[in-house]
Amino acid sequence: MRFLIVRTDIRAVADGDIAAAWAGGHRLRDETTAPEQRRQIVHAEDRDAALLLARALSTVGAVRAGRQRVKVLPLRDGGPLRAHRPGVT
Repeated sequence: MRFLIVRTDIRAVADGDIAAAWAGGHRLRDETTAPEQRRQIVHAEDRDAALLLARALSTVGAVRAGRQRVKVLPLRDGGPLRAHRPGVT
């Protein structure tokens, strides 16, 4: 299975938005409708290589400072896997 390793910016969130999301029981961030800005994208052919690359990208100063994050996404048939959610096709 192939993997996509992505380094993204973390969006800043106002305290009021956090409180509203907590009180309303909804998600603060929804990557399917508003993904974070991508900074770097790398492909790997297997899980071990993907994790090694993710560890290397995690040493970037902005990631260590909490301004960016590294995500490892499994790919299937040329596209990312999506978890099945009831009511969503």
